Amino acid sequence: MIKNQHPALLTLAATFLSIAAQAQDTDTSKSFTQQELIPVEIRAVRVNDKSPYAVSNLNEKDIKSQNLGQDIPYILNQTPSTVITSDAGAGVGYTGIRIRGTDASRINFTINGIPVNDAESQGAIFVDFPDLLSSTNSIQVQRGVGSSTNGAGAFGASVNLSNLSQDKQPYAEANNSFGSFTTWKHTVKAGTGLMKNGFQFDVRASKISSDGYIDRSSSDMKAFQFTGGWTSKNEKTALRFNLFTGKEKTGQAWNGVPQDSLQTNRTYNELGLKADGTYYNDQTDNYQQDYYQLFFDQEINTNWSAHAALFLTRGKGFYNEYKLDEPFSDYGLQDFVTPKGDTFGSTNLTRQLWLDNYYFGGIYSFVYQKNKTQWIIGGGYNRYDAKHYGFVTWADYGIPDNYRWYNLTAHKTDFSIYSKLQQQFAEHWYLFADLQYRRVGYQINGFEGNPDLMPDVTYNFFNPKVGLSYIAAHNNNVQSKAYASFAVANKEPNRDDFEASPNQLPKSESLYDAEAGYQWGGYKYGLGANFYYMQYKDQLILTGKINDVGSYVRQNVPNSYRAGIELTAHWRPIEWINIQANATLSSNKIKNFTEYIDNYDGNGQIVNTYKSTDIAFSPSVIAGGTATFEPLKKLLNNQSFFIDLLGKYVGRQYMDNTTNKDRSINPYGLADVRLRYTVKTNIVKELGISLALNNVLNKKYESNGYTFSYQSDGTLTTQNYYYPQAGFNFLLGVNLRF
Repeated sequence: MIKNQHPALLTLAATFLSIAAQAQDTDTSKSFTQQELIPVEIRAVRVNDKSPYAVSNLNEKDIKSQNLGQDIPYILNQTPSTVITSDAGAGVGYTGIRIRGTDASRINFTINGIPVNDAESQGAIFVDFPDLLSSTNSIQVQRGVGSSTNGAGAFGASVNLSNLSQDKQPYAEANNSFGSFTTWKHTVKAGTGLMKNGFQFDVRASKISSDGYIDRSSSDMKAFQFTGGWTSKNEKTALRFNLFTGKEKTGQAWNGVPQDSLQTNRTYNELGLKADGTYYNDQTDNYQQDYYQLFFDQEINTNWSAHAALFLTRGKGFYNEYKLDEPFSDYGLQDFVTPKGDTFGSTNLTRQLWLDNYYFGGIYSFVYQKNKTQWIIGGGYNRYDAKHYGFVTWADYGIPDNYRWYNLTAHKTDFSIYSKLQQQFAEHWYLFADLQYRRVGYQINGFEGNPDLMPDVTYNFFNPKVGLSYIAAHNNNVQSKAYASFAVANKEPNRDDFEASPNQLPKSESLYDAEAGYQWGGYKYGLGANFYYMQYKDQLILTGKINDVGSYVRQNVPNSYRAGIELTAHWRPIEWINIQANATLSSNKIKNFTEYIDNYDGNGQIVNTYKSTDIAFSPSVIAGGTATFEPLKKLLNNQSFFIDLLGKYVGRQYMDNTTNKDRSINPYGLADVRLRYTVKTNIVKELGISLALNNVLNKKYESNGYTFSYQSDGTLTTQNYYYPQAGFNFLLGVNLRF
């Protein structure tokens, strides 16, 4: 673990100058005027190379080279301003991502243009769609507000995945990987190719399992995907049905590891500890989510096309847990009195907390394209209906088996409409205008701990965006692009925010995002810089506290901002060496922050005020990169061999908003190595072998954590919990494509 600034600076310098990001911003080695081939179903929510936004694109080749069983955040790790984490410590099971310091509950995620953020927590739960990457053909990350999209507001970034690509030729594919912590990934895929009648069908089945690095953090995940499509003979009409489902059972590692255990037992997991000192063997999260998507695309004429989709997401599951010394009053019951007259106010028990929900709706867009003009009108409507309920499945005494102590509902609707214009108004010059209206209704009929709290709110948001780009060609196939944009975003509070504020409704948040950038280069070399200033009004800020399932409690702060520069570079000194790098330098501040500390000595709460403090989990330095070597490029026929050297540096992260080093996550620098070999034979179309050597320097580091403080007997005590990540580990994969 990096303890001081000198190794950090060396790591940063080495990372930025000698290695690079696998997934770079819009690639300056290509013409800026070359528009990426974007699938029609997501063209409305993605942007092209002319846009005035900070964008990273990953294609199918980028994804496939890294896909050995780890979750989606790990594929995005080398994009600028990104920090990832894993509860189990090895990238399988529950994982998380932050972009520009904002977590997944503030990042808009869509799959094929359809929103997938949970309607209530607003987070993207990646464990609910395991092995989706094996069917994903492209990913676009727009940092900042970006262009209008469907679903939750983008307060740090928006991420769009496409998993609808269908090969026109028949194929069959099998992928297996094995690695540390008994990690296994089994995937089989097959497709009919495009048949004479215009139909084609693709199917994928997956299973991923891992013991996890942290004690009792095992994962058992299964997934299935079916895609059926029909295209008319003139290719002007297309219908596609997409079903993908995921079922997971994961051991709970939500609580992290106490700070005093980091040196003695880094894999310690306190969850499930029973009264007799043993551990409950079914302290697990169990959930299944099914995604149904139906797409219609129609080319109306040479200038107009129409696109629409209907979707249904069905989720149902529970987490099972053992609880020590639970008060009967928390379950709406009186104290237990024995036949002898002894009274007990609490008991040990096991319980299940259920979520049963439907999320459904539709999206649409009309696209006009002619000469120098592109105009898009789009929007959507969705509804979320959920049931929250819980059972006590066993207790020492006083509670009957399968006792249901709460049964609540919640409903949420989301309507939006937007209009986007991209207009070339002079040679080299492009204007962008984007207007969105969004209306959100949210009704919560009670909470587990407060069944009488029933907020019923409606929000009306107007989100305008405007931008300008200048693109020019120079000698030696060098291109340059300068751009600037200004965007407004608004966002409603999530379910936890309402539960944490029983006496006053939390406010909605507003973000004003100004960005400007410059890119210059060509195939052999290039440089880029993106400046951003994100001013927040009433931002909901992490306080450092968590509730009993690991969710953070947030509060509104009137004035806060994020400002920074994102630097990118690439260099190809010779044909078989490709070096790219990125670094983000930022300042993330709350102008005035008030901290409340529980005082158990009976004198109310301790109140501390701070000026210009750092926003929690917002490191001022993030850098990453990859150097790719193909040493046998001119010697191998029908074969390829790559060596990837990857580096990542993340600066100090404060776990609350007091800028207190004693409540922080130490900076860390990591190095990975990846070896890839493929060969084409007469027997198989492609045989691929990949070996990922992760954290080759065996660094001991933590990527996430939380903190809370209290005063008792005149002493202020701070308790820190961390999420340690695995030391050196490996994944070995073999892929056969027929």
